[in-house]
Amino acid sequence: MNPRLLKLVLKTKRFTDWLTAKVLFALLSIVRLLPPQTGLDLADRVARTLGPFTPRHKLAVHNLTRAFPEKDAAWVEATARANWGHMGRMAAEFVFLDDLFDYDPERPDAGRIEVTGTDIFVDLRERKGPFIFFTGHMGCFELLPIGAAAHGLEFTALFREPNNRYVAERVQAARHTAGGHLVPSKAGAAWALAGILDEGGSVGMLTDQKFRKGAETTFFGLPCKTSPLLPKLARQYDAEVYPARSIRLENGRYRLELFPAVTLPRKANGDLDQKATCQLLNDIVEGWVREYPEQWMWFHDRWAQKKILKS
Repeated sequence: MNPRLLKLVLKTKRFTDWLTAKVLFALLSIVRLLPPQTGLDLADRVARTLGPFTPRHKLAVHNLTRAFPEKDAAWVEATARANWGHMGRMAAEFVFLDDLFDYDPERPDAGRIEVTGTDIFVDLRERKGPFIFFTGHMGCFELLPIGAAAHGLEFTALFREPNNRYVAERVQAARHTAGGHLVPSKAGAAWALAGILDEGGSVGMLTDQKFRKGAETTFFGLPCKTSPLLPKLARQYDAEVYPARSIRLENGRYRLELFPAVTLPRKANGDLDQKATCQLLNDIVEGWVREYPEQWMWFHDRWAQKKILKS
């Protein structure tokens, strides 16, 4: 590409990203003026209305159709629209995150948050790691590190930065809550997590993201690539691996669930099977998504179907 043209394209993208970020921040500032439940409900309605008009809606419908071939078109469309509502809530939850978390281990039934697996939290708090937690883009997954911290278990989470650099800067700054620390998923992230595990600490990561050079696996029976980072770290540090998820319930409530440690598959010689472990992680997250299909990010290009967005 001509250098001058390339420079113009980059400037245009920078300006577009800046403008998009400003509009998003302005909308979230307005939402922040409302009571939390009102703001969440408003974000839900707006997203359900506008989402179907975006190019990503086509990808969401395409992904749902492939993942649930037994479902009819009406179910797919209804689920995709409901999914936009949950994505709107996710954006608003980012604004109200600290207000939403009202869980008190001493009074577990008093607030909008309920937690299952508290006995596991207590057990992990009382003994040294290393521990690895994994989840998917389900419900309000941002609440999970805060829930762990409420039980005295702090960990560092790996997260993928938004493509928009202005949004990414705001997200990283705002995510330093009582939930612990976060490490952007980029060069050096693996070393940062390795250092924490080497000291007997805890780390968390999302395992349902697209990964260009990952292990060949399937998700909903469809081929995709999965990051091998978790099995690599688990093997190197002999770390226990725990699934955790967040689910949105009716009436503005949430359930955080921590499950017992999973037994990772091994080869005949006893070494951890990296590819089989990646598949196991996919299978667990898939099971969660099948329970609550409207709460997963269907517009995410998990199966590298970018051509659908261009058609």
